[in-house]
Amino acid sequence: MKLSVNLNKIALLRNARGENYPNIEYFANKAIDIGVDGLTLHPRPDHRHATSDDVIKLSKLTKDRGVEFNIEGNPFSKPSGDFVGFCELVEDIKPDQITLVPDTIDQITSDHGWSCGSHDEELKNVIYSLKKNSNNAKISLFIDNIEGVDYASDMGADLIEIHTGAFSKAINNGDLATIDEIKKIINHAMSLNLNINAGHDLNLNNLHYLVEIGNINEVSIGHAIIVDSLQYGFEETISRYIEIIRK
Repeated sequence: MKLSVNLNKIALLRNARGENYPNIEYFANKAIDIGVDGLTLHPRPDHRHATSDDVIKLSKLTKDRGVEFNIEGNPFSKPSGDFVGFCELVEDIKPDQITLVPDTIDQITSDHGWSCGSHDEELKNVIYSLKKNSNNAKISLFIDNIEGVDYASDMGADLIEIHTGAFSKAINNGDLATIDEIKKIINHAMSLNLNINAGHDLNLNNLHYLVEIGNINEVSIGHAIIVDSLQYGFEETISRYIEIIRK
């Protein structure tokens, strides 16, 4: 299992003061120094945390440092003000991985995965175009359930990212039956030759369950890492997560 650290919350703190402090590139390099496998940014059209410029700079930084860069976002997000546009950013930076999320501008966070709808044909065309214009970067669809696995396959995705919000809440409530649901999603994805990522609300208390399940390629974690850093410090926190996933 690989660890990709989402640095959106570092950008959020920086934006709160309108200055370049904390410096997102400093923490990107620090995370890579400690041993993470990749970095993730999820720019939104309102630039409330990661900006288009952040994406461009960190994509270059990761190439220079030899780790993967994953850009997350809604592929239907068009250029607006300082926001370059999601597909436009992808074409510019040529990331290693593209995680497509069906979020809207007013969502606090990504709270659901893809499902069938009027956007199906457009999404399939966008995925084809993204692959063509990004040196065949791996395309991942954010999904909630087994139906989402079939949808990702139909759309031409290479991977799924399991939305682990419900899983995390269940584990917090002591409901371990959620583990079997994750196993079913993983097994179905593997039967369709899809690789599996996971992300959302993962933390030091629930991550080991996913490690024990196995067959998950990568986890993307951001919010919990910054929260845990308040207690343990950034370097110690990253080290703790790496220790869990590499046992």
